[in-house]
Order: sequence, then C-alpha cells, then structure tokens
Amino acid sequence: MTFLWMLEGIRTPFLDRFMQFVTYFGQELIIIAVICALYWCADKRFAYLLGFTYFTAGLCVQTLKITFRIPRPWILDPEFKAVESALPAATGYSFPSGHTQGATCLFFPLALRISQVWAKVLCVLAFLCIGFSRMYLGCHTPKDVMVSMTLSILISCVIWRYRDVLLEDRRYLQVIAAVLVCLSLAAAAYSLLLLKDGAIETRYAMDCCKAAGAGLGFAAGWYIERTKIDFDPHTGSIPSKVIRLLAGLAAALLLKESFSLIFGSSILAKMSEYFILVLWVLVIYPYIFSRLLSRNKPL
Repeated sequence: MTFLWMLEGIRTPFLDRFMQFVTYFGQELIIIAVICALYWCADKRFAYLLGFTYFTAGLCVQTLKITFRIPRPWILDPEFKAVESALPAATGYSFPSGHTQGATCLFFPLALRISQVWAKVLCVLAFLCIGFSRMYLGCHTPKDVMVSMTLSILISCVIWRYRDVLLEDRRYLQVIAAVLVCLSLAAAAYSLLLLKDGAIETRYAMDCCKAAGAGLGFAAGWYIERTKIDFDPHTGSIPSKVIRLLAGLAAALLLKESFSLIFGSSILAKMSEYFILVLWVLVIYPYIFSRLLSRNKPL
C-alpha cells in the first residue's frame, strides 16, 4: 500500500484521464477485438496462439483470485481512495490483476513475433504501462500486477515454445482440446464448490465460470474449426475484410446483449453466454462468411 499512497500523491486530473485511457487496452473487449481482427481477416495461426495464451492465463488468474481472495486496495485500507472512473471495471478480487493479464497476453506474444527491435520495445512498454496504470488508478497493488505479469509471461513463453505442436500437428488435436476442457470444467467446479461452502460470493464465482465458459468455447471451437472448416482469413479485398470485421463484432455484441436479456444473469447463463460467444468467433461466423464467399465465386 505504501507505493499506492505514493502514486495517490502525484495524481492530477490529466494523469487520471490518461491512465484511464491506457488501462482500456487491458480490457476484455479490446483483447477479443484484436483476436477477432487477426482471426477473421489476417493471421489465423497467430490469433490461435493469442487465444491459447489469453484463455489459459485467464483460467489461472481467475482461479488464483478465488483461492487467495485478497480484497481491493480501498478495502485493505479504508482511507485509501481509487480514481473514481476506474471503479466500474474493478470487479472481483484484487490478486492477481486481470487487466494486466489481458494486456501481457496480447502484447508479450506480439513482442515475440515481431522482428523489429523498436516494435518489440513498444509492445513491452505497452503491457508495462497498462500494469502501472492499474496501480496508479488504485485498483491493484504491485504484488497483484507483478504476479499476473509474471504468470502471463511464463504461459506465453510455454505456448510460444510449443506453438508448432499446438497449431500445426494434427495428431494432438483431441488431446489438447480435452486438456482445455478439463481445465475449464475444473475451474468452474472449484468456484461452484467454494460458492456452496460460502467461501465466496456469487459475483466472484461468476467471474471464474465466465472464464471457464470461454475456455470451453475455445477448446470446442478450435477443434471444430481445425477438423471441419479450416477457413482462409485472407480471402476478400481490404474493404470486404473491414466490413467482415465490423459485421462480426456487431453481431457478437448483439448476441451478448440478447443472450443476457433472454436467459438472465445466473452463473450458468453467463457461462453459456461466453461459451456461445467464443464459438461465434471461432466457428459460427467463419462458417457463415466462408459459405457466402463460396457462393459468390464465379464458376
């Protein structure tokens, strides 16, 4: 808390707005939008690598959150005040930082992939700045940020090291999908067990179950797409790819909002919602535009 009090002492209205802008790049919406853009329009292989990194690290972070159950800084020290604009996105327990995990899982693999030194430096600075913004805004302690960053880097390095096995070798498709399914189901079962025992509240169990639903969707979608669809993201002109991306994102947002209205906000409903959303990204939407493109091809 000493470091957070020091940062609180240098806050200004301009820095508050700037750090709030920086922290947006660690939010779920931004990460998923980048993965969609790569997956649907540019580089399916690298999008899969980001997906493996992001969803695996997300399961780990959410499981750690409900295991250690460390409160937010303003609960640890009632006299401490976070920046007001950052509070709506600061849900769940404090340790480890979910924003830092998302940012690191996006920008660290990008740093590994890019060959230019200046671009690598920018990517590293990006997730470091996002991690710092979480502390400046008062949402996380240095321990929350450093553990999340370290865990995400380790997972990124492991997945990068074995990327050919994950993305090229079809012999292990079923095994890898089964492992992801088991990890996701284990995280969901663990959170529901803690909820039943009264160790955590419903909202904390829901965050973990949403990550589990996304993990299940990724496992199923990755396996189905690799074995049944295998679409090509490079088809179409640049304007058509832009339209494809915007239409897909708009449909995903509509699906998310309508799903909540129809099925409510129970734990099972939210878990199913994230499962369907990831399936939309990986399987349903690629299948739709692949079919449309095939129909428009000249004979």
